[in-house]
Amino acid sequence: MAVYTQISDTLLKEYLSAYDVGEATSFKGIAEGIENSNYLLQTTTEKFILTIYEKRADPENLPYYLTLMKSLAEQGIKSPLPIEDRKGLALKTLKGKPCCMISFLNGVSSDFPNDRQSYNCGKVMAEMHKALSDFPETVENTLSVSGWLELFKGRAEQADALHPGAGAFIANQLAYLQDQWPSTLPRGTIHADLFPDNVLFSGDEVSGVIDFYFACTDIWAYDLAISLTAWCFDSENCFLPENATAMIAGYQSVRPLETEEKDNLVLLCQGASMRFYLTRLFDWYVDTTDALVKKKNPQVYLERLQHFTREGLSYGK
Repeated sequence: MAVYTQISDTLLKEYLSAYDVGEATSFKGIAEGIENSNYLLQTTTEKFILTIYEKRADPENLPYYLTLMKSLAEQGIKSPLPIEDRKGLALKTLKGKPCCMISFLNGVSSDFPNDRQSYNCGKVMAEMHKALSDFPETVENTLSVSGWLELFKGRAEQADALHPGAGAFIANQLAYLQDQWPSTLPRGTIHADLFPDNVLFSGDEVSGVIDFYFACTDIWAYDLAISLTAWCFDSENCFLPENATAMIAGYQSVRPLETEEKDNLVLLCQGASMRFYLTRLFDWYVDTTDALVKKKNPQVYLERLQHFTREGLSYGK
């Protein structure tokens, strides 16, 4: 989340006039993240999140994301509900850009989740996979293995500038992943960005899952691998096997992994690390001088990729 597009009080009032949500009493930009402009909106009735889609979210796919969230919410998964105006429209425009208002979910995210929170993350992920197993719409994951070479094209020197030797290492790992990426693992709708800041907790219990704007159709176990790379390292970027064990156990309490999925988890974690290294590397060199945004250092995921390449994935079987 971030703020690239500024919204005036007058424009906000005009926008809200199409809804039955009351009048705005506060409106504040959210700085976390780097993809879209996000505001916390308090009205005379309740809280909402207003998102203006800026970057990687393909406008043609936005109805897919909103339908997906609505489907999850209707099945009892703690997902934001897109808010429709009086004409039944949830997807609108502001300053010529697509936007949507969604319900606000209570809870707080954890910068460094514990093993119980990791367990519950794995469990809710599997619940989402099952809830969406017959979801009729599909969207290709353009940020999976087929898109990584293009992301890295012309960026070896940038990688070396941040971490000497990274360019050659990444090139070699990309070739390996392209050659070894599995094609027969179970697939379906995945969140594809289930980081700690996208899961809300009340204590250790999940109170909400947010930010579905990378959701797509891909390997279910890859979704798990993304969260393993995001949840299972401490503040010094050291691997936490207890978190990995808990997350996988939580997932399997709802949907047991097949043998082939378990056999490929290390490779999928390498791929997840690569994906977030490359998008962070790309964003690191984008000019965001005029935006309220916090860039994220790509080196964190370079080190995680190096870890999974050297050490594999340690967790209780």
